[in-house]
Amino acid sequence: MKVSLVTTVLDIGPAHAAEFLASLAAQTRRPDEVIVVDGGSVDGTREAFEASGRVTVLVEPGAGISRGRNVGIRAAAHDVLALTDADCVLDPTWLERVVAPIEAGADVAAGFYRPVAATFLQECAAATAVPEPDEVRPGWMPSSRSIAFRRAAWEATGGYPEWLAVGEDMYFNHRLRETGQRTELAVDAVVGWRVRPTLGATWRQYARYAEGDAAAGMYPERHALRAATYLAAGIALRSRHPVLLALAAAGAVAYAGRPVRRALRRLPDPLERAAALAAVPTAMAFVDAAKLWGYGRGLARRLLAPRPRPAAAPQALRPLPPPG
Repeated sequence: MKVSLVTTVLDIGPAHAAEFLASLAAQTRRPDEVIVVDGGSVDGTREAFEASGRVTVLVEPGAGISRGRNVGIRAAAHDVLALTDADCVLDPTWLERVVAPIEAGADVAAGFYRPVAATFLQECAAATAVPEPDEVRPGWMPSSRSIAFRRAAWEATGGYPEWLAVGEDMYFNHRLRETGQRTELAVDAVVGWRVRPTLGATWRQYARYAEGDAAAGMYPERHALRAATYLAAGIALRSRHPVLLALAAAGAVAYAGRPVRRALRRLPDPLERAAALAAVPTAMAFVDAAKLWGYGRGLARRLLAPRPRPAAAPQALRPLPPPG
């Protein structure tokens, strides 16, 4: 079985490009071709990939990530596609393990990712969103930074939604499910995902994710529940009623429990683990605020200036939520 690896890139910098290429060279199973679609980098990223001599670089100025992926997939020579992001670092066995379910007959293999965090704050931010492998259950919807599928599955969905600027991989996952593609988990197929380095970058990331949810009509119940939860907590704090305060405290502990446990497992330093008991819930509130802001902004834009969708786009999606 021959495999085409497809990735998109835009201004990640030569250093990150070199790290990705090194992790690609270390794969226990080498891809039969590698296609990198560059959206118009101006910082030396494209030149770094071209100079490697190991990949085919296609330049598509102005292409978003959905168009970049579609362009790369159309250009690929083989019918099994493995996708990742070029600012990730691939574990040495990633390709071998992400295509194993395809070799066994699946249409889609749902890979996994781990946070690459250099600071305590990055670890706390990662704990709010990135699950542990043992949390993953059937129905897990992978990021396209770690996924493999047959070309026929991609064709059945109509491809990645080029009308959607962010959240395109979740939308694509819903379409895979709707079209009946057989999906198998591959949680041992891991890539390293770089956590945003600053609070501002983290805010923009999660606000954009939520804005994409609103634009695509995804997860409305989840966002409504988040808003209602914080509203109820605010009412309890304002009232200062002992029963309401006790209920709010119990709810906060339950809500933060899993992310706190993740941080405790990932942080080796005892002092940092103690600090995480307060830092992780704070990070959760920060990320939730970004999501509320982004979803509200996206919903307003959708209502005021609705974007036309392809005829095949579903009007209502009610998928199982991913863990975490």
